[in-house]
Amino acid sequence: MIFNEIITPSLERWRHALMSADKGKGNIKIANYTDWMSQLPSELWTIPLFKLAIPGSHDSVSYDLDTSSAIIEPDNLKRFSWIYCLRRIVRTWGMTQEYTITMQLEAGVRYFDLRIARKCNDHHPTRLYFYHGLYTSTDVETVLREIHAWTVAHPKEVIILAFSNFNGFEKNIKEKLHNHLIGFMKTMFGSKLVPPVGIPTLQNCWDQGKNVIVSYDYPANHHPEMWKKITYYYANSMDRAQVKSKISEALGKEKTSNCFFVCGLNMTLPADHRILIYILRLCDSFPNVIRRGLPKLLKWLKQQSGVNIVASDLATRKDFVSTVVELNSALMKP
Repeated sequence: MIFNEIITPSLERWRHALMSADKGKGNIKIANYTDWMSQLPSELWTIPLFKLAIPGSHDSVSYDLDTSSAIIEPDNLKRFSWIYCLRRIVRTWGMTQEYTITMQLEAGVRYFDLRIARKCNDHHPTRLYFYHGLYTSTDVETVLREIHAWTVAHPKEVIILAFSNFNGFEKNIKEKLHNHLIGFMKTMFGSKLVPPVGIPTLQNCWDQGKNVIVSYDYPANHHPEMWKKITYYYANSMDRAQVKSKISEALGKEKTSNCFFVCGLNMTLPADHRILIYILRLCDSFPNVIRRGLPKLLKWLKQQSGVNIVASDLATRKDFVSTVVELNSALMKP
């Protein structure tokens, strides 16, 4: 299996843990978050997906950042890519997820934030990678095949793939790369793609045998299978108070919305010299910072209403998926 060296515990042990985690909590009874959508009460099957609370992951493939790659962000560090220990630091503070896409899906994550890049001077004309500070080790097509295999095995779980932040798409090859990537997804997912027409619900997705929604942040009018960019609200700050404020603002704006939107629980490192406050903590890491702050954000989130997609760092953390899914109990009749 891909990435065996970083998967602990094993997938089977992970599945067992998911089946017992938070069992019987709250008003919605989920026995196994691997298939939580199909276990929702039937009265939620016809609720627009725009209104359901859906757990997502931020920078979803950052578990696979490659320390042998060049630094591609922030800009002021690019020229120091030759320094190995600096690349290690970029990975330590750029890795927002710890587990593979398949394991995130098994944990119940249904929205994926996918940032795409082409490596400079890659001899392969259309090979693409994910990125967050560094490129990933694994290319985009390999990960998409992994996702496709999972969607075939779980036809009642509807997933949302959000493609954005296209890096290295130079003018002379931009259209070629976009068309190649979209064409690859159309061919692979085929009839499983949910078109951006009407109001999608779990029931009508199931009736049509469709369970993949692709949001693409680039004009793709000639590809009617692609959804437009999904608005992602985030605080651009490490301050939890600002994260809460931004999400509260988003919930006010989107109260009567009939489209997808994302509330980002993720915190963001400063882009200036203030970043040193964090990265010079040699015994710390971004995942550790998230572990310390996420429980308080989740406690606050439980009190919110009108939430759609909620994206987080460390989305496989035990309480994240169950907290977001439980928000759907507010949609049920008393």
